[in-house]
Parts: sequence; C-alpha cells; structure tokens
Amino acid sequence: SSVIMAAQTVSGVQEVREVTRIERIGAHSHIRGLGLDDALEPRQVSQGMVGQASARRAAGVILEMIRDGKIAGRAVLIAGQPGTGKTAIAMGMAQALGVDTPFTSIAGSEIFSLEMSKTEALTQAFRRSIGVRIKEETEIIEGEVVEIQIDRPASGSGAKVGKLTLKTTEMETIYDLGTKMIESLTKEKVQAGDIITIDKATGKISRLGRSFTRARDYDAMGPQTKFVQCPEGELQKRKEVVHTVTVHEIDVINSRTQGFLALFSGDTGEIKSEVREQINAKVADWREEGKAEVVPGVLFIDEVHMLDIECFSFLNRALENDMAPVLIMATNRGITRIRGTNYQSPHGIPIDLLDRLLIISTSPYSEKELKQILAIRCEEEDVEMSDDAMTVLTRISMETSLRYAIQLITTANLVCRKRKGTEVSIDDIKRVYSLFLDESRSTQFLKEFQDEFMFNEMVVPTLPEQAEQPEKMDTQLI
Repeated sequence: SSVIMAAQTVSGVQEVREVTRIERIGAHSHIRGLGLDDALEPRQVSQGMVGQASARRAAGVILEMIRDGKIAGRAVLIAGQPGTGKTAIAMGMAQALGVDTPFTSIAGSEIFSLEMSKTEALTQAFRRSIGVRIKEETEIIEGEVVEIQIDRPASGSGAKVGKLTLKTTEMETIYDLGTKMIESLTKEKVQAGDIITIDKATGKISRLGRSFTRARDYDAMGPQTKFVQCPEGELQKRKEVVHTVTVHEIDVINSRTQGFLALFSGDTGEIKSEVREQINAKVADWREEGKAEVVPGVLFIDEVHMLDIECFSFLNRALENDMAPVLIMATNRGITRIRGTNYQSPHGIPIDLLDRLLIISTSPYSEKELKQILAIRCEEEDVEMSDDAMTVLTRISMETSLRYAIQLITTANLVCRKRKGTEVSIDDIKRVYSLFLDESRSTQFLKEFQDEFMFNEMVVPTLPEQAEQPEKMDTQLI
C-alpha cells in the first residue's frame, strides 16, 4: 500500500513539473515527436523534426520495439558530428513514447559528480527507467452533485457540518460530510451540477466535468468546460485503477524509514543490493499473480564517451539483466581514447560494448534543412524575421554552426525590440554577428593576440634570425 500511495503522490508531483516545463523554451522544446507516419516513413518537416530521414526511420523502428515491451536490454548508439540532431532524436523518442513509459536522461559526466559510486549511480539510472504498472481495485462513489449544504456554527468556532446530495440516473443519496471532506470539496471548487468521483479509501475527490443537463446554464463558464453524461447505475462502484511507478521509487521507499520523503528531497544515497533483490522478487511475484506488469522504459546517456572503462564493463553486465531498459547513447566523438585506458576505440567505447549496439548515424544538415530548423526555432521563440534576414542567418549557420545561428535569433530579436522594430532585419543580424563571436572567429582572435593572454601554450614558429640571437647571448653569458 505504501508503494501505491507513493505512486499517487509521485504522479501528482509529475503533473506539477509538466506545467512549469511547458512555459520555458529550451534547446529542444520545439520537438513534439519523431515526425513519422503510420508506415514509419519520416515526413520532411513534422513535429519539430527536420531532415535526418534515415536516422529517424531507424529511431522509429526502435520505438516500436520499446512500445511492444517484449525485448529488454537492447542498446542503441546515435553517433554523428556536433549539431546534427542526436539529442533531438532522443527527445523526439521520449515525446512519442508518452507519459506512461519511463524515460530517463542523463549526461555521461553526471555519474562522476554524484556523492555515490559510479556503478550505484548507473544502477539508479537503470532502475529509474523501468516502470511497474500496478493494478488495484478501489471502491468509488460517482455521481452528479445535486446540492451541497455547508453549515458553519453560529458561534464562529467549532467544526463545520454539511450534507452532499449525489445522484445517478437511477438513484439519489444524501451523505453527511466531515470536516476533511468539506475542505476537499471547497478546495476542488465543487458546485451543484458537477460530476465527481470520491475514492472511498483515500477520500480523494476528482471533478470529471459538468453535467449535460447544465449545458444550457449561462453562468460564467470558460471555453475549456467539459460536459459529461450523468452516471448510470449504482452510486458506489468498484473500479480498477492503474498506477505507474518506477522500480527506483519502490527501492527508495523500501530502503529506509524515511524513504518516502527521500523521493522528494532527492537524497537517496546508496541502496543495498539485498533491498533490490527482494524488490525484484516481489515484482516477479506480482507479475505472476497478474497484479502488475513491467514496462521497460528508456535510459538515454548523452556524451557517452565521458564514461570510463569501469562504467562500460558495468553496462555490458547490466544489459544482460532481464530487468534492463532499452539503452540509448549519443556521442559526437570519432576514434578516441577510452577513458581510464590508453587504448583508442571508435567513439571512445570499447569494442565488446560496440558489438552489442545498434548504431544510428546522423549526417550534417543541408542548407534548405537549416533554414527550416531556424524557421521552427523563430516560431518557438515568438520572433518575427524578414526573409532576407532568414537567408543571411541560414548562410551564417552554414559557415559557422547551427547552434551559433540559433543563439543569434533571441539576441537579434532583443536588438530589434530596442529600436522598436516589429520584425528582425538584416541589420539586426549583422549587429549581433559583430557583437558575438563564433568559435572560428574567436580562435582567429586568439591567434592574433595570443601573447597578451595568460597561460598561452601555443607554439609560435620563430624566424631563423630571431632563433639565433638568444644563442649568441648565451655564449656571451658563459
């Protein structure tokens, strides 16, 4: 029951998080999915995704595999040069999977900065990515509110008392209300004509919507008011409720006395392996009894080349576990040294792990695609831009990088607002281009003025005459 209670609380917390996330504009907030049709064919521009047709098609196939939930422990590597949309594809997959499939995203370097061992951090990430759907039957009261009467004591102090009249199409009942229920009803702003459900076990009240009989009422209703049919049959019903929790949340709740609070403070610490083994056994029992089903989710590790040889060895072992999620990794490295060894390997990943991976490669964007991406970003950031300015910005993104061009959108918009303009013009783009250097111009600047910088380690080719002069001085000193 503690697990189910946690499930309800966790889902409540996630709802709150979602609202705040929507309001802010992030680097990938314009991505709503992978932009594939039913036959897994990628549309050129769809759901915020542009180009990368073969990579998106491949990601779509992986997505179907995850949705089926049959195969666990598969690993995918998205490899490509910087700015080719690797993280975007992973985010698209997360959006396409929806809320019910757990999706955990971490950066490779995060594992080293936590106050726990690397393998524990990876285990927790793995277990965050495995969901358990717990089914339970609850008794609920569902009906249309006919009237609510709440009497406050005349003296002003003491408990409130009240009556609630509920009806279905076949019956009507009056319930006496306690103080707690009165508080819940006022908090939910329940009024006559609403259709509500009351969970008998927890006393939680949910508003389903307004009754159709009240559709003609011309009181203050927003356009988002939802109308629902009056329930039929008995007021009291048995209903099957499904909660999705991650295995990690069950671990935390059972690992210590204050485990439930640790979920919110984030201070989980190391969790003993005995606890995990017991939970695995319990989940296996639930599966056999039909109480729960396991949902293998997705663990996305960005900048995977930052992991060291110990982490890679652990991943090899962890992927073979039957409770493993689908692992998606992204890297922009070519043939480079495996961290923690002196050996070089493609993408900085050991060969034995590469063997287990399906590799999706991303290719650089064409000019037309860059223009489409910039147009989507302008729309996302509410920036009006003239066609000429867009052409110039596309040119800049071709010569510098897509990320640099995207950064110029907001800055150019601010310059435009400063001169009280309504749409960004070429002059605004030129102004921010001269104010903010891109990587290549910055490097050029460093080369020219490197002597004035501290800790300069660049070797300067010296002229032969200059090279000889110090030697003469040396002989004179001797």
